[in-house]
Amino acid sequence: MRRFSFVLTALLLLAPLLGCASGGSHWVEIRGERFAVEIADDGPERSRGLMYRDQLAAGTGMLFLHDIEERQAYWMKNTRIPLDIFYFDSQRRLVSVSRGVPSCSLGDRCPPYPSTGPALYVLELNAGEASRLGVANGDELVFGPGIAPRGKP
Repeated sequence: MRRFSFVLTALLLLAPLLGCASGGSHWVEIRGERFAVEIADDGPERSRGLMYRDQLAAGTGMLFLHDIEERQAYWMKNTRIPLDIFYFDSQRRLVSVSRGVPSCSLGDRCPPYPSTGPALYVLELNAGEASRLGVANGDELVFGPGIAPRGKP
């Protein structure tokens, strides 16, 4: 019995690590490069986005899932990290990208950065990633397991 409880305790302590090792977090790929992403799929999460953060780790980002494919416009209100903002349509094809968008502390006077066409998904990565990856309109965003596509496939 003592050995059983030791094994059970060890498994409970290791469970979070096992989840990470098996890809327990969400990820996306663009141009063959994988990024761990946080998901923002409701109004409050989309509104908060990456506000108030002092850094975004390399190889990570935030994926915004919208309910309707339409022109999207993002701003950098209270965002302290310069970002590249990628806009994707319902087919997960790149519609447009705003590169090197600077941080903004002007509150409601921060300028918007609109997509050039209808978008359903928005990906925010550290500034410079779009250039480093050499992205172009039409590039596909690949979802890892656990990210449910929206709209028409």
